[in-house]
Amino acid sequence: MVENDIAEERDEFAAPDAVAPEFVVRRSRGRDARARAPRSRQGPWHPGAGRADPVALLDEQATRRDPDIVPLRYERMSVSPFAFFRGAALLMASDLATAPRTDITVQLCGDAHLSNFGLFGTPERRLIFDMNDFDETFPGPFEWDLKRLATSFAVAGRHRGFTTEEISACVRAAVVGYRKAMRRAADAHVLDAWYDHFDADSARRRIRAERDRRRADDETVARLDAAVKKARKRDRMRSFAKLVHVVDGRLRIIANPPLVTPVEDLVPEVGTQLDDLAIMRELLASYQDTLPGDRHPISEYRYRHMARSVGGIGSVGTRAWVILLSGRDDSDPLLLQAKTAQPSVLERFLGPGGQDSEGERVVRGQRLMQAASDIFLGWQRVTGADGITRDFYVRQLHDWKGGIDPDTMTPRGAALYARICGETLARAHARGGDRLEIAGYLGRGRAFEEAICAFADTYADQNDQDLATFRDALTSGRLPSMSTTPSTESS
Repeated sequence: MVENDIAEERDEFAAPDAVAPEFVVRRSRGRDARARAPRSRQGPWHPGAGRADPVALLDEQATRRDPDIVPLRYERMSVSPFAFFRGAALLMASDLATAPRTDITVQLCGDAHLSNFGLFGTPERRLIFDMNDFDETFPGPFEWDLKRLATSFAVAGRHRGFTTEEISACVRAAVVGYRKAMRRAADAHVLDAWYDHFDADSARRRIRAERDRRRADDETVARLDAAVKKARKRDRMRSFAKLVHVVDGRLRIIANPPLVTPVEDLVPEVGTQLDDLAIMRELLASYQDTLPGDRHPISEYRYRHMARSVGGIGSVGTRAWVILLSGRDDSDPLLLQAKTAQPSVLERFLGPGGQDSEGERVVRGQRLMQAASDIFLGWQRVTGADGITRDFYVRQLHDWKGGIDPDTMTPRGAALYARICGETLARAHARGGDRLEIAGYLGRGRAFEEAICAFADTYADQNDQDLATFRDALTSGRLPSMSTTPSTESS
């Protein structure tokens, strides 16, 4: 079987004389990778006897997070199998590290589940669809991202009550979308591959065409149109109106604890210290050095206020701040989000990264994988009032951001979304790795596709088992829960 896997499609590497020899060699390296990691052995998932304890891994991870927020993270993870999957990137990384690997390295997202894709505005004020979460980004084997994406559709499909056939169609669509998009990138002109993107208008045309072929329904079209309209409304002025009010003539972020807590409400003396304009000017100047270009609009803004925020699932318990700035006057606001950048969950399994700062790791990975990135995306290292130095990455809080809610998708709509996510991941990997080598490994056949589908189904079983173990740990008190942890506030 392995021999057939390697020998399959030998003639696909026959190239016209005009193709540069090094391009043929790069593609052949992918074919050679089938010997060390046969495509047919990429699935199904079989846990080994020495598999790490999932509760112990999560408990260890919690030691690097604010203890008063960790129970909230666990509460959110316990809601459903998909919520647990979203928060369990470390568990899956630990498992992937035990599987055969291609060693075809790309810039990984590290957490490429279906909810980490969405719409956002580019600096040119166009709305595009792309990946949008890079906390775990790290160089590693390309198949790790694809396995996580495929499994996310298996887990979410079960949660939505899809049939076995409908779930299989979604998972397969993600893998086929990836494989075909990667082959197109490998065959494309160099700059065409680098510039390739998927904007909102293209998405609308694509989904309407799929509807006409009866592979999508009217509800899917309507949901996309609604998502596009909603994303365009979610600009900085709308966020400003919802999050900011005037107190004694000064702009202040509205308190909504524990989700949004103004800095002065955490520890009064810390709030006083951080409100010092000289300190904030120094921090903003240092952050500005990480932004692109010799001159940047951030230089025209001044600091007004900040608050700690809590959001998502995977990042709950890490420090995140909303920073309010103003430009020409109080009607010219800018809201930035500064999120703690901790070591990627992949690092312990793949070795140390190439950046000194975890914030720089996130930003450089995002800039490489995305077709276009936020002009305010940068990083900062800050020593807090507690004496602890933390890395952050900074971006706009909201700027034409939105997405399609997977909890409301129809089976046909979910399959189409899976295909688009797979294609989007392939475009990111084509920029952050060797697209010809990956295409050479994938080939035209279905060996890899079948293996990933088998992996997704069996790893969804593992996710269900881990969730049951996790819930037992919360009930027994092995892990802290909201019901057993007293309410405290921390800086």
